[in-house]
Amino acid sequence: MRFAFYFIFYPLSVLPLFILYGIGYLLYLIIYYVVRYRRKVVAENLRKSFPELSERERSKIGRRYYRHLAQIAAEMLKMLTLTRRQVLRRYRCENPELVNRFYDEGKSVILMSSHYNDWEWMILSLPLQYRHLAVGVGKANSNKTFEKLINRARTRYGTTVVFADHVRELFEQRERERQLSAYMMLSDQSPNNMSRSYKTMFLNQPSGMIFGAEHFAKKYDIPVIYYEIIKTRIGRYKIVNHIITENPQETADGEITEKYTRMLEATIRRQPEYWLWSHRRWKHPVDLSEIQHAS
Repeated sequence: MRFAFYFIFYPLSVLPLFILYGIGYLLYLIIYYVVRYRRKVVAENLRKSFPELSERERSKIGRRYYRHLAQIAAEMLKMLTLTRRQVLRRYRCENPELVNRFYDEGKSVILMSSHYNDWEWMILSLPLQYRHLAVGVGKANSNKTFEKLINRARTRYGTTVVFADHVRELFEQRERERQLSAYMMLSDQSPNNMSRSYKTMFLNQPSGMIFGAEHFAKKYDIPVIYYEIIKTRIGRYKIVNHIITENPQETADGEITEKYTRMLEATIRRQPEYWLWSHRRWKHPVDLSEIQHAS
C-alpha cells in the first residue's frame, strides 16, 4: 500500500483533473458493468428510498451515482497535490460569514452533514473556509496503513482528524481551553451502537441516526450548522450553510438530529445521485415502534 501511494497515486495526482476524470470514467465502466460493485446494495437502497419511482427511473439514478462515485475517486486522488488556490477555486463556501460570526462571539461550531458530493475536499479545505480551528470527526479505517497515508493528505492544510475512540477527549480539551473549533461531523453512517442512536424516519425507512453531534452540542452549548454541498458542475462545488440551532441547550431531546435529518433528506431528494448509496446505511433494522419522532 505504501509503495502504491508514493509511486503510483502521487505521480497520477499531478495529472490535470480532466485526465483523471477520463481515468475515472474507465473506472466507472469497470465497477458498474464488469465488477458490478455493490449493485444489489445500491438497487435495494434506491428501491426502499424511492418507492414512488419506476424501476427505470431508479436505475438511471444508480448509473449516475456510479459515474459520480468514479469522479469522487479521481478527486480524492487529486487531493494529494491540490494547491490552496485550486481548492478555493473548485470548493468554496457561499456564506462563510454565518460560521465566522460565531468565532467573533467566542464560540465553536458543529458542522453536520453527510457523505454527499465530495466530503473529502471538505475535510481538506476546512481551514481555508473558516476562521475556526478545523476538526474532522470520523470512523477509523480497518486498513491502518491506508488510514495513515490518506490522513496525511487530509490534514496538510491544518485540519485535525479524530476518530470516535478519542472524540470525547478532544471535545473536552478544546472546549476547556477555549480553542475555538469547527467540528465537521458526518452523521449519516450506520451507528455502531443502535441503542444510543436517534430513531426516526429517513428516506421512507425507519432509521437509527448517529446522536453524537447533538450530544456534544448540548453538553458544551455549541451552535450547530448543516452545511450543504452543491455540485455546480464536474469538479466544482459550493458550500451553503444553514443554522440548525444557535442555542442547543434550549432544544428538546432529539430536536437537533431531527432537523438535520429533514435537511439532509431534502438535499438527497433534490439530487439523489450524489449520496453514498453503496454504503450499508440500513444494515441494523429499526422497528416502527422505536421511532422517537416520525415525520
